[in-house]
Amino acid sequence: MSEMGEDAVLSGEEGGEEEEEEEAHPYGAQEDEKVEVCHLTKETISRGLSLLCRTGNGLGHAFVKADLRDNGLNDIAAIASFTHLRFLDVSNNHLIDLSPLASLTQLLWLKVDKNAVECFKGQPLAQLTYLQWLSVAGNRLTDLGGLVGPSLESLNLTGNLIERVNGLQSGSLANLVTLELRGNKLDTTDGINLPNLRQLYLAQNVIKRLEGLEKLERLTTLHLRDNQLDTLDGLSPNMKCLQYLNVRNNVILDENDLQGLALVSKTLRALVLSDNPLVDTTDYRLSVLTLLPQLERLDKDPIPPEERIEARERMMVFNVKRLWKRRVKVAQAASCARLVPRLSVQ
Repeated sequence: MSEMGEDAVLSGEEGGEEEEEEEAHPYGAQEDEKVEVCHLTKETISRGLSLLCRTGNGLGHAFVKADLRDNGLNDIAAIASFTHLRFLDVSNNHLIDLSPLASLTQLLWLKVDKNAVECFKGQPLAQLTYLQWLSVAGNRLTDLGGLVGPSLESLNLTGNLIERVNGLQSGSLANLVTLELRGNKLDTTDGINLPNLRQLYLAQNVIKRLEGLEKLERLTTLHLRDNQLDTLDGLSPNMKCLQYLNVRNNVILDENDLQGLALVSKTLRALVLSDNPLVDTTDYRLSVLTLLPQLERLDKDPIPPEERIEARERMMVFNVKRLWKRRVKVAQAASCARLVPRLSVQ
């Protein structure tokens, strides 16, 4: 087998993330099933090995990729001696304990989807200082305490039972760029203190409040489809890089609930509002464009020039009315000021 570049494996396995459309995710905490489970053996590992590469010290060659999916495993202690592994997939097993992975210090890519992991107690991944991509989707995680990844750039926690994300701090995940938390039980966005984060996917939760977003100064993509938001209050002017916002299928009722968009109007280029009660308002698009004059796409459709012109004219009328009201108030105040001395003299 010829040598292959690691970048090719990373890009090929990870796949792309569609910003605009998103199907209901197949991951989810699984019910207990009566299935046959077994311990990992070196024979099983050998059958799953591939990708022959030069070892880290440059003195030899070793297989650096192992595919151990669908083996009914409840114990992977035997993997500890395969220290040259860089890519490991143990999805669709019955694993609870990840501590045997601590010796695989060369790992770059790790997939543990559809197992029975409940927590990261004891920091089982703390020694994996080169790990860049991690997916623990479809497990039974309720708490993120103990999750450490100094080099981690992409983290997928879709389809767990997470209600709070207080364990996601910049000190333990300083380089994280992409975070997926779809299909959990979050009711707020608070607790994500990751200033380097670029993409955040929170669809299919029960989020009612936007909180703590002022810490996400480099965020470019925020996906909140299929939640319970009735307002966009909570968006922050500190979000100076936000370009894409998806709040499809929430419970936003009125254009007044969109006022928070003005705080990100300088950078936001794409907004998805479809399947909210608001869309039944015939001029909701104009209301949005008056708040976001730089917007390029609304509900996935490019903004036509005539609609942009109409929104601009509407904004001009609004500004004229606001200026007129301000002048009337000033005149009334001045009139009252002149009247008070006369009354006091009499």
